[in-house]
Amino acid sequence: MINAWRWAGARSTGTSHIKSGLPCQDYAACIEFDTHAGNFLAAVVSDGAGSATKAAAGSRMVCVGFLRAAGEHFRQGLAIDDITDDLVLDWVDGIRERVNSFATRSGVRPRDCAATLVGLLAGPRSAIAIHIGDGAAVVRECGNAEWIIPSWPYHGEYASMTTFVTDDPTPIIQIERMPIRLDRIAVFSDGIERLVLDHSTRTAHGPFFDRMTAPLTASAVPGHDGSLSTQLRAYLDGQAVCERTDDDKSLILGVRL
Repeated sequence: MINAWRWAGARSTGTSHIKSGLPCQDYAACIEFDTHAGNFLAAVVSDGAGSATKAAAGSRMVCVGFLRAAGEHFRQGLAIDDITDDLVLDWVDGIRERVNSFATRSGVRPRDCAATLVGLLAGPRSAIAIHIGDGAAVVRECGNAEWIIPSWPYHGEYASMTTFVTDDPTPIIQIERMPIRLDRIAVFSDGIERLVLDHSTRTAHGPFFDRMTAPLTASAVPGHDGSLSTQLRAYLDGQAVCERTDDDKSLILGVRL
């Protein structure tokens, strides 16, 4: 496989979860698809709802379901421009069906598996963000130093409210298409949202993302960089971050080679 991207990813259990004896309810995953239509990076983060008893299982099913759907699409030789709104709805319905089946087998309700979705697909000439709930993706276009936010985190009437993949009858889905070639990406859960986004101006903290992606640019490892992922986990577990948030934290960083 010829890699077009290098990435690192990590998730960290929030201090409030540790004190309560709860596991990390975030899930994060990233994979690159090498097809005759080009290389496509798929990055996804999901945050299980704190009130959901099967939140950890829910967030994992969301991420796995998203990557499976994207993989099936790209392996057919299709590109990002072939991803219609109806296709995205089919993907989300497929994830919801998977969650419903799990809930039935486990004797719980689908909402007990409530989780968000921040999915980003980046190809040779375009990208798409698929977003349900809070957390966000930020991206940078080749030749441009500015980090942009394709879709803003969804919050309801109160800051702690959001929408989930399992919401009835259907969740609020943000689909943002970007007809640009990306060279850097970041996808993260709401655990670090207020550390890296300025909610008053609705902008990303560019220096943070420049600094965090710099080691990836300097690395010589193609594809997934395990060493930098370990270092990223240590950063998310560190005192400087945990003093500012007690929630679970997930972060995927990627740079185009």
